[in-house]
Amino acid sequence: MPTDNNFDYYRKNKNLKDIKEEARELEQKTEELEKSRIALMNILEDVEIERKKAEEERDKTLAIISNLTDGLIVLDPDGKISLVNPQTESFFNVEAKDMVGKNLSDLKSFPLFYPLIELIGDKPMGIFRKELPVKENLTLEVSVIPMINGEEDLGTLIILHDIAREKLIEQMKSEFVSVAAHQLRTPLSAIKWALRLLLDGDVGQTTEEQKDVLEKAYESNERMIDLINDLLNVSRIEEGRFLYKPISIDLEAVVQSVIDSYKEMIEKKKINFEFKKPGGKLPNVLLDAEKMSLAIQNLLDNAIKYTPEGGNVTVSLKQNDGEIEFSIKDTGVGIPKDQQDRIFTKFFRGANVMRLETEGSGLGLFITKNIIEAHGGKLWFESEEGKGTTFYFTIPVANIENQENIIETKEGA
Repeated sequence: MPTDNNFDYYRKNKNLKDIKEEARELEQKTEELEKSRIALMNILEDVEIERKKAEEERDKTLAIISNLTDGLIVLDPDGKISLVNPQTESFFNVEAKDMVGKNLSDLKSFPLFYPLIELIGDKPMGIFRKELPVKENLTLEVSVIPMINGEEDLGTLIILHDIAREKLIEQMKSEFVSVAAHQLRTPLSAIKWALRLLLDGDVGQTTEEQKDVLEKAYESNERMIDLINDLLNVSRIEEGRFLYKPISIDLEAVVQSVIDSYKEMIEKKKINFEFKKPGGKLPNVLLDAEKMSLAIQNLLDNAIKYTPEGGNVTVSLKQNDGEIEFSIKDTGVGIPKDQQDRIFTKFFRGANVMRLETEGSGLGLFITKNIIEAHGGKLWFESEEGKGTTFYFTIPVANIENQENIIETKEGA
């Protein structure tokens, strides 16, 4: 058994061991704390570096937004304006501080801003692009784009692009085409009648060889006149003065008149032609008969021209739910699938068509579409290359008074 002296010795030795152990633990903790401090300092340095980078990127983004020639308006998910760039302030004569934090509806009191709200609504939804006349010499193309990250709604971006210059250039181009076409039509008409006099022998007899040359010159002159007329029609469409005062008329009579004018061409190409008339009398519709004849003529001309000899062309006319539907089906060359979205654009002609037929301005379907839509109707088609095409259009008949309003609106556009 230990004596008192041994116990004191044991107790002293034990305290010394504990002190050493505690010192070692304290030293380890100190080392760990130092390592943690160093790690934390490194993290803070990295965070600071990233913060500076983020600030630099933010400043770059803001600089880009501020210097954009397009106006930008950013709406948060609640529809409140969160960002406006200087160009937007310039467009609408409104300062950003008067816009940020407000809903679009809160800005209706600003005269120039009101038309924008009328166009896109208080809370824009979906994607669209429309033109907005703001004031003289300022027309904006307004694009509304939802900002979505995965399933998170980040708000809406409104882009305002100034197209006043494009509009001016377009107007100058249309005016030039109109003036040039008018100036060309007069001498071409004179040439036409001079050639006609020669062909008819009114100024002396011609040999068969001379007559053949004159016939070719006459046909070429006619093609030039047709092109000039197409250019004038396009010019009138773009100026919003294409339709004249419409009258109440039977569409079947208009269609029949156009078909009768093509009988010789149909017989020459040995086309199997059929006109499927409606079962009963159709109600009259408000039409500019001359322009509607031109639209039907363009469709019929294409069907006959691009259908091979011995092919089929079928015209149908029927009434459906308050509208008259016209269709023309052919067994011609068809329209290539990759080109179908361009079929109603100016000067477009299908690649397969140009290989077969060098003549044509590429304006017929553009003019036809505008004529149909100016009457409040709709034009569309179905086609498969090598198998043929069917064009359809509808004209509303339910409310003649409403049609008058539609056409008057189109004329004054």
